[in-house]
Amino acid sequence: MWYPIKSFIAFLFKSTNQHGVHSPFVYQLVTQCFYNKETFTAYKALSNYRQSLLRNNTLLEIEDFGSGSRVFNSQFRTVASIAKTAGSSVKKTQLLYKLSRYLNCESLLELGSALGQGTQALCLGTQNGHVTSIEGSKALYNTSKKNLSAYNNLSLINGVFKHELPKLNDHKWDLIFIDGHHDKGATIAYFEALIPNTHNDSLIILDDIYWSKGMTEAWEYIYNHNHVTVSIDTYYFGLVFFRKEQPKQHFTIRL
Repeated sequence: MWYPIKSFIAFLFKSTNQHGVHSPFVYQLVTQCFYNKETFTAYKALSNYRQSLLRNNTLLEIEDFGSGSRVFNSQFRTVASIAKTAGSSVKKTQLLYKLSRYLNCESLLELGSALGQGTQALCLGTQNGHVTSIEGSKALYNTSKKNLSAYNNLSLINGVFKHELPKLNDHKWDLIFIDGHHDKGATIAYFEALIPNTHNDSLIILDDIYWSKGMTEAWEYIYNHNHVTVSIDTYYFGLVFFRKEQPKQHFTIRL
């Protein structure tokens, strides 16, 4: 329970802003994307969706395929309680939107749709692309499928990650968002499995890298991986790039 708090304090001491970045690629990413203060029209849609979830008291029976919840002791949870405690925050959804938009991503994969807040952000961010999102829980999948039915650039899949990923082996992804199964071994396994489906300009985003000591260890393994060149720790997300023209560098950036 105290691990994320202690980790955040340590993060603040070692993090920097754009002035501590000595990479043109990362400097532009930080200044033009991370720190972009424009109030995009998409933010209204993100806010409206979040508010609709917070007003929804439908009771769902959740199947946990990952490491479970730190908050809930029962598999029965309301949509509102999930959105409040486990859903993507406003800061996270806005950053997902900005990243997919700034990088002009066309082929996006999400592991862990949950209530679809991050999913919606990716759909809004890619103007001419397509989002594929996998969710293990049938109840969460049904909820997202109903709520996000207006997004024609979205394919939702209900299934276990390790079973569904081999079916997508013919894809090359511009952006991959890993937001599910918060477990060290599983996170590393998904990352390793997805490396063949990346290209030089791909981005993999890992959520909740300080959720537990095991998740932080998974993050450390991933950013030290020999296929990764540029990595960015934002505390909330861990980002890794595979740009062969870049020297291997690791950055810790405050949002």
